[in-house]
Amino acid sequence: MVFRKPPDGGWGWVIVVVSFFTQFLCYGSPLAVGVLYLEWLDAFGEGKGKTAWVGSLANGIGLLASPVCSICVSSFGARPVAIFSGFMVAGGLMMSSFAPNIYFLYVSYGIVVGLGCGLLYTATVTITCQYFDKRRGLALGLISTGSSVGLFIYAALQRELIELYGLDGCLLIVGALSLNILACGSLMRPLESSSSPPPEKMCVDKVPDQYSVYHEKEKTVEENISILEKGYIDEKCVNNVPDCKQESILNKNVLSSINVNEKDTYKKKVVEQTNFCKQLAKRKWQLYLTYWKDTMVLFKNKVFSALFVAILLFDIGGFPPSLLMEDVARSANISEDDYYMPLISIIGIMTTVGKLILGILADFKWVNTLYLYVTTLLMTGVALFAIPFAKSYLTLAMLSGILGFLTGNWSIFPYVTTKTVGIEKLTHAYGILMFFAGLGNSLGPPIVGWFYDWTQEYDTAFYFSGFCVLLGGFLLLLAALPCWNACTHRSSKLPPNTYSYKVASNA
Repeated sequence: MVFRKPPDGGWGWVIVVVSFFTQFLCYGSPLAVGVLYLEWLDAFGEGKGKTAWVGSLANGIGLLASPVCSICVSSFGARPVAIFSGFMVAGGLMMSSFAPNIYFLYVSYGIVVGLGCGLLYTATVTITCQYFDKRRGLALGLISTGSSVGLFIYAALQRELIELYGLDGCLLIVGALSLNILACGSLMRPLESSSSPPPEKMCVDKVPDQYSVYHEKEKTVEENISILEKGYIDEKCVNNVPDCKQESILNKNVLSSINVNEKDTYKKKVVEQTNFCKQLAKRKWQLYLTYWKDTMVLFKNKVFSALFVAILLFDIGGFPPSLLMEDVARSANISEDDYYMPLISIIGIMTTVGKLILGILADFKWVNTLYLYVTTLLMTGVALFAIPFAKSYLTLAMLSGILGFLTGNWSIFPYVTTKTVGIEKLTHAYGILMFFAGLGNSLGPPIVGWFYDWTQEYDTAFYFSGFCVLLGGFLLLLAALPCWNACTHRSSKLPPNTYSYKVASNA
């Protein structure tokens, strides 16, 4: 598929709007799962670490499956994937309303909803990057605010729905709202080139076509032979009825000789099919080896290698507050009368602000997006260290706002990835990075919950979370320092197809 030059506007703004609402509808409930988390604790009576797996799977499984999601979007396109994923998200939410135990929720809410969200996220990011180049930072910032606005609204919406209709009714209504993703996905028109000729198909694609043509030719010859024989017999029977039986006997002898030729033709077809299968398997294996070779080339880039470590540690430490902050307030014996707004809603609205501001900053030429991303990591680590010292609603609300704003760095993460590896390898590299992000999302909340189950307090857990985020930020900062590029150029040249961040960021 050949793509036109990104228009940086036009139908691209429609893509931004529908991608915004897609992320709003699919991520609203999983990101605001902290409200449901308290209800599940009371309903099933399981430990905090065990119950936290539901929300962590919902937010992590889609990222863990990012390589598969990237392959699906590359193979089928963003629009079919978005429509199919809409059914997954809506169905998983509705199934969760009938959950008899926590293990059922692992599958219905954690895996089904999480995988649907992962597919939708990859589809929206990929098609937005195709439609925008100069304004890519702004576009990614706008669509990524959809999940944050969803977090802000769904946190209050799910609480109201639980009070009115109970937990089961809440999940049914939220699942019905998610069906609107189908309408959004139908508007994701692919950016294809209608004027330039398509590239030649690979040999793997040519082989089935060649075989099908061969098969059709063989079939046509056989049909023509049978038609001629039938016409010849009919003509003889009409013109000379007494000789009809004799001609039939002679025709049997002819057919017996033709059967010998058919056996040879059948053997020829078997040989053709066998060779085709061997060639197909060989070329598929070559494609598989090429994929892993390209992956190893990516990891030769020090910035990319540090980036996957940083995103893993950031999600282990930075994601739990959005899931557990409500329980942190309850564990600190903060009265519900002091609540002016749910802490999760504060995180959501400030994440929206952070994504917009950071996305706009990423479009300025004088801003190095990698250093901007590193700054958000270091500040997040400091904020996590401060959570154990917050003993009132006001201080927790301030820290929730700070963490929400810094979590908005998700809007510039695709931008950083693109500048690091190039737009040609964005899908491949982004899928790998999102796998490690999903691993962090899946492990973070259960680890914090287990810390609480062991110590009966959250202090140790958030010290651990802050350390993880700070470690990832410092590793990424060291890898991005200009002195490393200077040392590398002095010692040896970069391998082919490998991008240094200094070169890519100036492109």
